[in-house]
Amino acid sequence: MKVCRFILVFVLCSFCTAVIIPARAQMNTDRITAIGRNALYFEDYVLSIQYFNQVIRLKPYLAEPYFYRSIAKIQLEDYQGALKDCNAAIERNPFSPGYYYARGYVYRQLDMLDKAEEDYTQALHFSPENRTYMLLRADTRASRKNYEEALQDIEQMLRREPQSASVWSEKGRIAILKTDTMMALEAFEQAAKYDKTNPAVWSALGVTNLMLDREEEAYVQLTQAINLGSKWAGDYINRGVIHYHRHNYRGALSDYDQAVKIAPRDADCYYNRGVMRQEVGDYNRALEDFNTALSLAPERTEMRYQRGLVQMQLKQWKEVVENMDSLIARYPYFLPAYYLASQAMTRQGNTKAAFRYKQKAYDLEQHKDEIQNKQAQPNTDVLIAQAQPQKKDHRKEFSASTAQNQNDIPEEEQKYESQTRGSVQKRYQDVVNEPHIVLSYYSQDMSLRRTNYYHPLVDALNKRAILPATLRFTAQEIALTAEMVDFHFSEITRLSKLIDEAPNMELYFARAFEFAIVQDYASAIDDCTKASLLADKAAEILILFCRANWRYRLFEYQRTTGVQEVTATMDFDIMLRDYDQVIRLQPDFTFAYYNKANILCAQREYKDAINYYTQAIKLDSDFAEAYFNRGLTYVYTGENEKGLADLSKAGELGIYQAYNLITRFK
Repeated sequence: MKVCRFILVFVLCSFCTAVIIPARAQMNTDRITAIGRNALYFEDYVLSIQYFNQVIRLKPYLAEPYFYRSIAKIQLEDYQGALKDCNAAIERNPFSPGYYYARGYVYRQLDMLDKAEEDYTQALHFSPENRTYMLLRADTRASRKNYEEALQDIEQMLRREPQSASVWSEKGRIAILKTDTMMALEAFEQAAKYDKTNPAVWSALGVTNLMLDREEEAYVQLTQAINLGSKWAGDYINRGVIHYHRHNYRGALSDYDQAVKIAPRDADCYYNRGVMRQEVGDYNRALEDFNTALSLAPERTEMRYQRGLVQMQLKQWKEVVENMDSLIARYPYFLPAYYLASQAMTRQGNTKAAFRYKQKAYDLEQHKDEIQNKQAQPNTDVLIAQAQPQKKDHRKEFSASTAQNQNDIPEEEQKYESQTRGSVQKRYQDVVNEPHIVLSYYSQDMSLRRTNYYHPLVDALNKRAILPATLRFTAQEIALTAEMVDFHFSEITRLSKLIDEAPNMELYFARAFEFAIVQDYASAIDDCTKASLLADKAAEILILFCRANWRYRLFEYQRTTGVQEVTATMDFDIMLRDYDQVIRLQPDFTFAYYNKANILCAQREYKDAINYYTQAIKLDSDFAEAYFNRGLTYVYTGENEKGLADLSKAGELGIYQAYNLITRFK
């Protein structure tokens, strides 16, 4: 029972109406901070980060926005990013206990327990009565195996709260880690005395008594936990173990069936049920259970022994030997595995191999005492569930309100339709680069991203009004409807007539966009080439940029449709030449660097790609897509630490999909 699993809650100032922030330097940073905190309360973590980004840009000397942004990153499991923000908050205000609490939690997640303990101690220095800080320091000390110091914290709390069931339970948990089962039993009995309706307390009592071989008491306590509505499969597993030891197979089967229903991914449930079915001679279904258990936990080699016994009964001699060989590889001194393999070899008629297994077992048996010191024997009996299961929702392990010295108020888990709300790190994201930045009439909403999708060349082109609509940079174009496609085909017809009458750069460029929209990239490239011959310098830059983009689109289309790639290398060279010319003519054109880096990635020239992503970032320090793609490229090349840092920055800048990759890569 981990003390760090507190219900996530935020008690914040309420703002019931949407607020549009004016785009001016004199923004009300207090107001923006309040809106960001409101977004945190409603679990809009990605959105809240954007609000705190604005405050940090305007007032980088404030500690609070860094702290709140760290909380959002903690909920998204971006611990490296959260650590940087916690450090920044503490540098600006080293006297807030909540800041140390938040950083201590991050250190725990990064397995830096010594630093976590230091931070909890510092938090207690400023807030010595805070029970959460004290419990977490005790838990951290126990994790570091400093059990006496952990128990000192617990005893200090018990002097203040002698009737606190949760503190008594924590004392029992630490005592179990210390292998002092009698202390644990006394602590859990006190917890049950003060909280008679908590199934977890009775469960802990039952497990402790089971460890002490006091099955009568354990049975009563586990039954009490189940009657109180326990949803933990371990209670049914452990009561099933008691039924099994009493040869009450019907009761054991009933409890194991219930355990499987509650925890269908728990290998112990199937393994224990398999042992019970084996006991009553139901070998086929026992084998099914052992197969399932090993598929869920293939590293649990010891389960192969019981499966081997069942396979002996089913005359699957070859499979028995395979299982025993696997078991011996991990436990070379486990004698029963040699004898079982010998029997299986005898049944196959391979007496020489059978003798070798039996001789090896005999040789090992002559050194039994020495072997026992070398290696513990695998547990092949029914298994006791030792402790309550780990909670998987990391957002509920961190109490944001505690970090702000507020009271915890339970809050129900919420499900959201929005893709950017809640635990976005749990939504699967393919490991693929962000696409090219292109010029288009159509763009999806990209308001969360902080990339500067602007260049004065495009603004100047739009003001010339030579195109039928406003062009904008985007990484996410929208899908067109049939009506929109029909419109663009009609535009191609109209522009073609005008070109026949009086061709010029504007008409060719306009028609190139129409061809590209209807995915006739070959014609779009041809029109770009004609337009470039008639263009001035400003227009030429955009024409070459678009031509390179559309050539890449054409290449991608040919690749996915199976068209021969005989000109692939030449196509890449032409694309890169166009981007290089754009960079030469306009060195601050960030998207040319970025798109060129994407091309280099496609060619697996990762080092050069990283250099160009870096140049793009130097020109725009908020270039979210460049951070994202550079992060993935670092990961491809084995530089995970740099990759995770870049993905963290990409998430901070609005690419919320980065948080799923951070969770997986770390």
